[in-house]
Amino acid sequence: MSLKTSLCAAVAALSLSFPALAQESSYTQGSVWFFSSIQVEPGQFENYMDYLSTNWKKVQELGKKEGVVVSYHVLSVNAQRTGEPDLILAVESKDYRTKAQAEAFQKKIEALLAADARQQTTASGQRGTMRKLLGNMELQELLLK
Repeated sequence: MSLKTSLCAAVAALSLSFPALAQESSYTQGSVWFFSSIQVEPGQFENYMDYLSTNWKKVQELGKKEGVVVSYHVLSVNAQRTGEPDLILAVESKDYRTKAQAEAFQKKIEALLAADARQQTTASGQRGTMRKLLGNMELQELLLK
C-alpha cells in the first residue's frame, strides 16, 4: 500500500467519525433539587410543622419571588424502615448558584428574618430539640429528549 493510499484511508476513516462527534446528547440538564431528610423527635411533629409553615416557608417564597426557587415541598415518609426520615424537604431551583448569587440571596434572607447568618445557625441548632437532620442530597434532573 502506498503512502498516498494510506493517507487517503486515514482521512476517510476520520471523516466517518465526525458525525458521531457532532451528535447531540439525548438529554438536557434540568433543574437542581435539594433534599433534606428529617427525623422529627417524639412529640415535636406539630412544633416542627409550625416552624416549616412560618420561617422555612417564608424563605422558600422569597426564593420563588427572586426567581431562585421553582418549587418546594414537604413530603411525609409513610411506613418508614429503620433509619429512614419522617419528612423530606424538597426544594427545586432553576440552576446552581454562583457564590455571589448565594451571598446576595443570603443577605435578603437575613433582612426577611431579621437575623444574620450566625443567629440563623444558632436557631437551627435550637431546632435540634424538634428534629434531627439525617442528611442532605443534591440532584440535577436530566430531561430526556
